[in-house]
Amino acid sequence: MNDRIAVPLPKSYLLLNHGPTVLVSSTHGGRQNVMAAAWNMALDFDPPKVAVVIDKSTLTRELVEASGEFVLNVPARGQAALTLAVGSESGRGMDKILKVGAGTTAASRVGAPLIAGCLAWLECRVIPEPHIQQTYDLFLGEVLAAWADPAAFSDNRWHFPTDDRRSIHYLSGGSFFATGEEFKA
Repeated sequence: MNDRIAVPLPKSYLLLNHGPTVLVSSTHGGRQNVMAAAWNMALDFDPPKVAVVIDKSTLTRELVEASGEFVLNVPARGQAALTLAVGSESGRGMDKILKVGAGTTAASRVGAPLIAGCLAWLECRVIPEPHIQQTYDLFLGEVLAAWADPAAFSDNRWHFPTDDRRSIHYLSGGSFFATGEEFKA
């Protein structure tokens, strides 16, 4: 696992503000899972909140509903194949994290694991909103802890060190693009 630095909670929105695809990790009752989610966003600063769509047919949804928590992991370009793999099949008949060879480490505030090699991690507790969860598969979470790889994010700014360590954005059909160069207007 890369070293990680704490990100101040009111600044944790910066980890998602540029719209990357995330990996949603979860655990409950001795089972763990991870899925890819392109539909996610930061919602607030203090307390920090996020939103993510988790389809009701997924094992991740079952584990998140049972545990009341999840982690949003921001994968790097070098993890695109892993991201596609965990987004393409169910974990119901297997431990998907083990199958794809994703390393994990323990989170500090939730039971769900942090996926190794990612650029950032947001540990979240579900904010219960039954109507939007059931109607739109939309989950809100309060960010309890936020971490980043200091080689890619420090002083509240992204600065991707190599092309392989850029965040990714899912298009469709197995295609992604990587976050580009920063510029000022």
